[in-house]
Amino acid sequence: MGIVNIPEPGLEEPPSAPASDGRSSRWQTHREERRRQLIKQARRAVHSLGSDASMEEIAAAAGTSKSVFYRYFGDKAGLQQAVGEVVLDQMQRRIHEAAQSADTPREGLLAMVSAYLQMAATSPNVYTFVTRHASAEPAEAPGSGAVSGALGHFFDAVAGMIASPMRSHLGEGRENVIGYWPKAAIGLVRNAGEQWLSTPDTAGKPGQDAMARQITDWLCVGIAPELSLNTTKHPVSTNEGQ
Repeated sequence: MGIVNIPEPGLEEPPSAPASDGRSSRWQTHREERRRQLIKQARRAVHSLGSDASMEEIAAAAGTSKSVFYRYFGDKAGLQQAVGEVVLDQMQRRIHEAAQSADTPREGLLAMVSAYLQMAATSPNVYTFVTRHASAEPAEAPGSGAVSGALGHFFDAVAGMIASPMRSHLGEGRENVIGYWPKAAIGLVRNAGEQWLSTPDTAGKPGQDAMARQITDWLCVGIAPELSLNTTKHPVSTNEGQ
């Protein structure tokens, strides 16, 4: 299950001012269906052309005009928001399903991280398109707290999902931990995941499963075991630097 859908044939454009009788509701249904088709076509275009594809390029790939996309979405930011609502909802459902299949809190985290990476990796172009602002919008660093719209709802929902197994694992009376950890965990997962997605495929790049397990280890035990292992292998001399 990926984040790119194959579009269906487009529909004819409705008149700009439909009649006010019973045909009005039919045109509204038609417009809603046409909007869904345009979103599917935009996802496919971005997947093929890249996350920097212009509205003109997206419209050409969809076999229509740029003005049609502006009519339905306003501008590129509006298209990103609309596509993001669909894509991120799909990712959220997949992550939730993965969490439900786990038997332990740690398995639940691993399943959710794996699902997130798998969905994003099916089309890094589409993922990037829906998780960043349009070029005309103020820049926003990945993982910052100032996310909005579909993106903000998505990461809030995922934060709630990862809090649930940890709340069960830690027991009652640990809200001081649960209150901060999920948002911090989301920042780690998102930043590590996006860096992994943008890393060229080389022999040194971890596979998807290895990356998911590494991120889960960082969430559960941090980097301390690796630091301890490194200290054991390379003890620091008390005379070092003297």
